[in-house]
Amino acid sequence: MDTEGIKLFVLAAEKLNISAAGRELGMPPAVASARLAKLEKAVGADLLRRSTRKVALSIEGAEFLPFAREILAQENAAMAAMGFGNEKVSGTLRFTASSTFAQQYIVPLVPEFLEMYPGINLDLRLSDMELDLIQGSFDLALRDSVLPDSNLKARKLAEDRRIFCASPDYLAKWGCPQSPRDLSAHQLIAFKTQAAITLMGPNGEKGEFNPRNCRNRLIIDDGLSYKIATMAGAGIAMHALWSVHHELSTGALVQLLPEYRMDSEPALWLVYPKSNVLTAKVRVFIDFLLQRIGERPPWLEGFGGNEQPRLSDQQT
Repeated sequence: MDTEGIKLFVLAAEKLNISAAGRELGMPPAVASARLAKLEKAVGADLLRRSTRKVALSIEGAEFLPFAREILAQENAAMAAMGFGNEKVSGTLRFTASSTFAQQYIVPLVPEFLEMYPGINLDLRLSDMELDLIQGSFDLALRDSVLPDSNLKARKLAEDRRIFCASPDYLAKWGCPQSPRDLSAHQLIAFKTQAAITLMGPNGEKGEFNPRNCRNRLIIDDGLSYKIATMAGAGIAMHALWSVHHELSTGALVQLLPEYRMDSEPALWLVYPKSNVLTAKVRVFIDFLLQRIGERPPWLEGFGGNEQPRLSDQQT
């Protein structure tokens, strides 16, 4: 397949301008149009919709785009293995993560990373609603669980923990639960549509955290708002330790039922499309996050969880 034509298509899809993409590759507009038409004939579909006013990605083009990017990545990796190509790491890295986590731990590190790798541009798409990795053509994503998707691979960033907590004002008004059974008499805050979670007690006994069976009057899909509501006294919530460890240390929040833990504690994972090679821009960003965050997760300091994360790859 014509990799120059694929490169032209990827640039045109990003710019939504065939002539501009052609100029970047040193092609006159007529040559760029002919090259793209040749690629479309080879794949048997119109990849871009043209009109007199604009260019748009077709449905088939959107489906082909992530594969086109992977073909170019494979070509670059092969050339690098043979001693050819640009020695400097470069390109645009599309990364999606929880906005709450990113604001607290990743965005403050961005200037340092960009200074270390001047050839890389970061395209950060941050949302507490998970964005589809393949459909969105992302190079990398941060997840709090390994997704059951055979098209993805994952690398553990750090251990995590889920804990119950509430504000001192709430506890002064409603009291402190002594077991998971007591939660049914309390106001609970659920994150998104939180499903039932199995809990393990100190002697192996099982409990359950199920917002649907309790006074669950508040459901929130934004992590920061979820924490603010808990601090304001709206109820008891189950939070990731990385989100509330500072508030626990200052007394703004109080940990509840500390002897009960999830039967399977979550972790933070860096997830990327399955392929034979990992592009240089993705690899250096993963290594950077592992070094700055994964080696000593600040939320585990002082909570009996200083174990180092396992750095082995996991294919899902």
